[in-house]
Amino acid sequence: MKTEKLNITKIFKRLPIVKKHKDRLFQRVFADKRDLLDLYNAINHTNYTNPDNLEITTLEDVIYMSMKNDMSFIISSTLNLYEHQSTFNPNMPVRGLMYFSRLYEGYIKQHNLDIYGRSLVKLPTPQFIIFYNGRDEYPDEMILRLSDAFTPKLSAEPVLECRATMLNINYGHNNTLLNSCKRLHDYSYFIARINEYIDNKCTMHDAISKAIDDCIKDDVLTDILVKCKSEVKSMLLTEFDEKLHKKTVYNEGYEDGHKHGMNEGFEQGHKRGVNEGFERGISEGYDKARENDIKHSIDMLRSIGMPDDRIVRLIAQNYDVSEEYISEKM
Repeated sequence: MKTEKLNITKIFKRLPIVKKHKDRLFQRVFADKRDLLDLYNAINHTNYTNPDNLEITTLEDVIYMSMKNDMSFIISSTLNLYEHQSTFNPNMPVRGLMYFSRLYEGYIKQHNLDIYGRSLVKLPTPQFIIFYNGRDEYPDEMILRLSDAFTPKLSAEPVLECRATMLNINYGHNNTLLNSCKRLHDYSYFIARINEYIDNKCTMHDAISKAIDDCIKDDVLTDILVKCKSEVKSMLLTEFDEKLHKKTVYNEGYEDGHKHGMNEGFEQGHKRGVNEGFERGISEGYDKARENDIKHSIDMLRSIGMPDDRIVRLIAQNYDVSEEYISEKM
């Protein structure tokens, strides 16, 4: 007979929460060229008015390295790459380098440019913007550089660089920018309302429903929230992928532990696999990963309406910890 401990995997697979739940909504909010142009104007202090001058170049589903990007477009001889992040990722310049490589490859083919000829090929100037609205605190603006990843550090200038500007669009940050683009302001406000309800112990489903009602009342994103209410909920309550979640939580725990001094044995264990890495590196990285995993599990089980007493029993069995420990985390 199967126990609750064994059934938790099936429960995870149908959970309606995904860590990056805001990404697809962000794309939907700026799906119209007019709104995307308004966002571009707000960032660059320009006043373009014709959305037809904006050429979409977004990588929808590129086989090469399975790359996708949120939004990219060309206007006024600039190739703009816009990415939304709900979790800080210092590796975005590396990804940007790969994105731009594919985007330029497509541009060169589309315009029949000869990069082997004697004449200099003219290309649109790249611009890379990251819109961040995760729960961790970051300044209004940060510059992320590909060169920060290069090792060892040499006195000579690296021959490659990719610079990304990360803008914090959480409500209360970058007020000038948000006030210059109503669409961006409304998106930030909507996510802030969801987070407020979650902080007040609402389930994800209830938090989204309440935030949608609030925003419709306040005339925020009404074109989407009124006409596509169920679709927006579906975007935000995407089916949870256990494997991706486990990998993400583990990587976060590993990085946190590494910053505090992970030993060589843990690093070797990491290369051999998550389980062996955990066994060989019982350290701050392990503790952080397990704690994050437990917290996410509690939130997700609550979101599907599971009673707290059953949550305590289920997670305690699954992680082989005391029920008192889980109760404290709740």
